[in-house]
Amino acid sequence: MATVELRFSALPEHVRTARLVAAAVARRAGVDEAVLDEVRLAVGEACSRAVGLHRNGGITAPVKVSLIEEEKQFSIEVGDEAPHAAPGDPSAAAGDDAETEEDEMGLAVISGLVDDVEVKAGQDGGLIRMTWPTTPPPVPVP
Repeated sequence: MATVELRFSALPEHVRTARLVAAAVARRAGVDEAVLDEVRLAVGEACSRAVGLHRNGGITAPVKVSLIEEEKQFSIEVGDEAPHAAPGDPSAAAGDDAETEEDEMGLAVISGLVDDVEVKAGQDGGLIRMTWPTTPPPVPVP
């Protein structure tokens, strides 16, 4: 299992770099060329979401991105350190409605781009894991 890890300051200008690195590693891992635009868009959305959560929460910790190459699949994990309220938590209602709506929209976009997506959130931060199938490299003919 090969893993590439990125950590970057929560600045919007670093999202583009994360997208480019993710697409390059996905291509090398064997993700279908036709899906690379979706990989770029999904990573950009997940990273933008994490940057926004960090900036709005005054969190100085870096955004974390892990690019994980496994047998027959490639996964990208984007983590933030912003505290997330549990669903149904009354303190969540006290948050900014526009901010919550933007967060939900970002997750909807990611879900529309990626068939296999998992979202975890808690008081210690959140994690979005997106997975795509890979095709094995062609076997060289002797």
